[in-house]
Amino acid sequence: MADTYVRERSTEGRKNVRYPAAPEPLTIPVYDNHAHLEITDGDDPLSLTEQLDRAQAVGIAGVVQASGDIESSRWAVDAAASDARVLAAVAIHPNDAPIYKADGRLDDAIAVIDELAAHPRTRAIGETGLDYFRTDEPGRPAQHESFEAHIALAKKHGIAMQIHDREAHDDVLETLVRVGAPDTTVFHCFSGDDAMARTAADAGYYLSFAGNVTFKNAQNLRDALQVTPLDRILVETDAPFLTPVPLRGRPNAPYLVPITVRFMAAELGLEVDELCTQLAANTLAVYGSFG
Repeated sequence: MADTYVRERSTEGRKNVRYPAAPEPLTIPVYDNHAHLEITDGDDPLSLTEQLDRAQAVGIAGVVQASGDIESSRWAVDAAASDARVLAAVAIHPNDAPIYKADGRLDDAIAVIDELAAHPRTRAIGETGLDYFRTDEPGRPAQHESFEAHIALAKKHGIAMQIHDREAHDDVLETLVRVGAPDTTVFHCFSGDDAMARTAADAGYYLSFAGNVTFKNAQNLRDALQVTPLDRILVETDAPFLTPVPLRGRPNAPYLVPITVRFMAAELGLEVDELCTQLAANTLAVYGSFG
């Protein structure tokens, strides 16, 4: 199963879809906090085992496989059960919630996520949240309904929650306060500014930074990184998306995490090993042991 993928990313309009060469390995292993390895990409797609082997060779000890629908959630659990380097996060993506709702399947879908969340290799509910960029006003009530149901599942199962937040910062934060956030809450691919980072960190949430922190137009993310306490920082790829500079546009993968880590260390004025030690500790605090 683990080498049978369920989706394919379009290469239309992209100039270079070859996987990049491996970066210099990290000397202290870290973890990719959020990836979608069920999505193939590039002109020579990698299997799950190839992805994990390449990652391990450069100091990426494990990957949290995130989900967005029933099929990918099942795939994530199966992948985590088949390889100790993978942990699963299961959820209905906020942009999929209105589709499930319109078909009368949202409650049933949440029930499936509830079942999958009970698996011992499932360590997070995610990705869930709100997305006002891709979903217009008519679909937003379904997003809110789904988000609150996922919050309840994270609490029920005592696991972390990975939040997808796109152009919905205020409503995401308000929901977490009103409903009550799970004990461990992660803003996947954090997209806010320094003010929001302070608010999130003060609430005890974790902020996960992806390759877009390296983008020229992402000063808000670098400002947010600067004010986030070190014990609240995570790193991710969101692979196959958000490949860091100077490889932007090419397929992303967990083995490219060292590029983002080194960039983050430079921004923070830290030695790379110092940041790696903290990132690894933070990841294990959120998700528990991979082995």
